[in-house]
Amino acid sequence: MFVNFRTLVRQPLVLLFFLSCVATLSSVVRVAAANDRIALIIGMSEYAHLPALTNTRNDAEAISRTLETIGFDVTLSVDASSAEMERLLDEFAFKSEVADLALIYFAGHGIEVQGENFLIPVDAKVSSNKDVQDQSPSLKDLLAAVDRARKMRIVILDSCRDNPLGDAIDLAAVEAANGNTPEETTRGGGGLAAANPDRGTLVAFAAKDGQVALDGKGNNSPFALSLMEKMTQPGLEISLMFRQVRDSVLDRTGNLQEPHTYGSLTGIPFYLAGPAEGDDGLDAGDASKAWSRLRPDQEAQLLALADLGDTRSMLGLAYMRLNPNEGRFDPKAAVDFLTRAADAGSPEAQFELAKLYERGTGVAQDEAKALELYRSAAEQNFADAINDLGFMHYQGGLGLPADPGKALRYFERAADLRHPQAQFNFAALIDDGHIPSKGPEDAAKYLYQALRSGSQDVLKLLSERPRMFTAETRRALQVRLRDNKFYAGAIDGDFGPGTQRGIRKAYGIEDG
Repeated sequence: MFVNFRTLVRQPLVLLFFLSCVATLSSVVRVAAANDRIALIIGMSEYAHLPALTNTRNDAEAISRTLETIGFDVTLSVDASSAEMERLLDEFAFKSEVADLALIYFAGHGIEVQGENFLIPVDAKVSSNKDVQDQSPSLKDLLAAVDRARKMRIVILDSCRDNPLGDAIDLAAVEAANGNTPEETTRGGGGLAAANPDRGTLVAFAAKDGQVALDGKGNNSPFALSLMEKMTQPGLEISLMFRQVRDSVLDRTGNLQEPHTYGSLTGIPFYLAGPAEGDDGLDAGDASKAWSRLRPDQEAQLLALADLGDTRSMLGLAYMRLNPNEGRFDPKAAVDFLTRAADAGSPEAQFELAKLYERGTGVAQDEAKALELYRSAAEQNFADAINDLGFMHYQGGLGLPADPGKALRYFERAADLRHPQAQFNFAALIDDGHIPSKGPEDAAKYLYQALRSGSQDVLKLLSERPRMFTAETRRALQVRLRDNKFYAGAIDGDFGPGTQRGIRKAYGIEDG
């Protein structure tokens, strides 16, 4: 059952490992899935035991309306209690598993305690660090709620403060230096701690760590106003969008407040408001094609950011130059951009550069260098590199002897990092009896996770060829579907209409 086919072109969510048994996607895959962009918007204003905030309700409501106008499925909560926040985050975490993008926006009091950021609900009664930790969700909780979105995860905090009980930015101290009249109030003082989210996740602070966020002179904060202005622009790539938000806030506040983003997005361009007018869409399955469709003015911005050391900009520029159908096709220039990004520590650049060295594209073929780069990317838990190393060890490649035992450890590691190809293949290896320590329940777990991750190929195989798995694994998958309320039928291993509906629901498709 295990398919020994290694992906040679990075294609997230559209995988090549099933080519021997899947020619086209069935009609069931073309059915519209659950909303691909979801948002949870939280505004805290009327605190019971802390100073009230002026614009946070307005900001949350305005951001909610703005996101709805560009196609987001939005959940809005104003003045949520601690219990309500916990419920909202749990529900959003489950919902985000079948969304392409999951976004959380929080406006309210935020406190940094021992290097960790906490977001304060309206009913919190805090007089010590322990009170904050016991009564408030942390940034880690918000990150966990978006963690399983399929393509992109964003958390936006308009709450850069660490002591709501009296600290405030000393505007008088900067008045003389900037020539501004300190008319704006802050939402607290001191700022939040720097964030370090996982790859593929972006955390945006209204003010960089150590700074505070201004409430603004009108009905909305400068940060919220800039967000709403930029996020509705079609064709504006998301990393450039946040860069423009930063510049806009600096301008609105006379350089008193500088937003900052943390984390590293994947190498596929993304547009919150969709493609630009006249563009018929973006091929998110092919990075070189997707980046090649970026507007010239945004390419110029990427070049400027690359000169400042931004590795994602270098990746985008490299992908543009790897598209043979574009006038910018220049593999040597792509190698230069990828080398700069790889040397700066980008695992995706290391992985892409490894493929070029392996094939001899734009650079002299060098299998030893390719293997070194694959290993460097794998050391940073880059799942594509780990999965490819599994195939190299399984069959022997790049000078490596065949070592199925080591290969299985790589496949399991990639599967645990939610690589859909590895999840399916590891489930198949378990089902075939190649992993003595694991059984049908483990195989079902990985199949279920591959479904939730959005693998159309797994959906098709489980819909059309379920008997490629043993009856024990099929029953275990039915149990997992039942436990997650996708299926209520018999646990008999027979994938009839009820089980098929459950599989589609787990994937994110609701039958009409």
